[in-house]
Amino acid sequence: MSMDISLQQANENAQRKFMAGVYQWMVVALAISGAVAWIVSGNAAFHRVLIGNPIVFFVLVIGELGLVWWLSASIGKISVQAASIAFIVYSALNGLILSSVFMIYTHASITRIFLITALMFGGMSIYGMKTKSDLRSMGRYLYMALIGVIIASVVNVFLHATMLDIVISMVTVLVFTGLTAYDTQKLLSVSNQADGSERFQKVAIIGALELYLDFINIFLALLRLFGRRN
Repeated sequence: MSMDISLQQANENAQRKFMAGVYQWMVVALAISGAVAWIVSGNAAFHRVLIGNPIVFFVLVIGELGLVWWLSASIGKISVQAASIAFIVYSALNGLILSSVFMIYTHASITRIFLITALMFGGMSIYGMKTKSDLRSMGRYLYMALIGVIIASVVNVFLHATMLDIVISMVTVLVFTGLTAYDTQKLLSVSNQADGSERFQKVAIIGALELYLDFINIFLALLRLFGRRN
């Protein structure tokens, strides 16, 4: 009996450690992105070189996408240290791109929207942990909606339609709010098998990346809808 209890406690500790690792990595990534964005936006010349130059901006975006693809595809082969460095570099690159936010919107507006995003994200993440409903079917529909958002966003690059941009932003908030609950439940399910091994340390980093992207997309969509411009 005591051995069973000890085993159960060990499993629960591994589960808690895994989920804590996911959220710790996510918070670190948000902090890095925010710090880099704020520093770059404070230097007008630096910002013009990095973001104002279309070629440099395009290279940054391609570098981000390439890094996410490489990290996801190679997570089973690389070390925890390599995965950690890749995630940190990605967070910094995203911070460079997000520096435009500080140039476009007021700091008070950014702070307010960030806090609203944190509350929404936290609420949906808790829901994902506590709900007894299986969110897998919802996840499939959300990913279908996400593809639609991406296509509509690409089309609107050429149309510059204000109303379409508002609709896209509203749908984006709904999609990534739902994905927050779905991703949280998925990670909680994964944590049931967590054993503290290097494999699960890397899975925690990938999980943090998913939640980080959920948070950032909610934040940017809310900022486009309710942010106050300079």
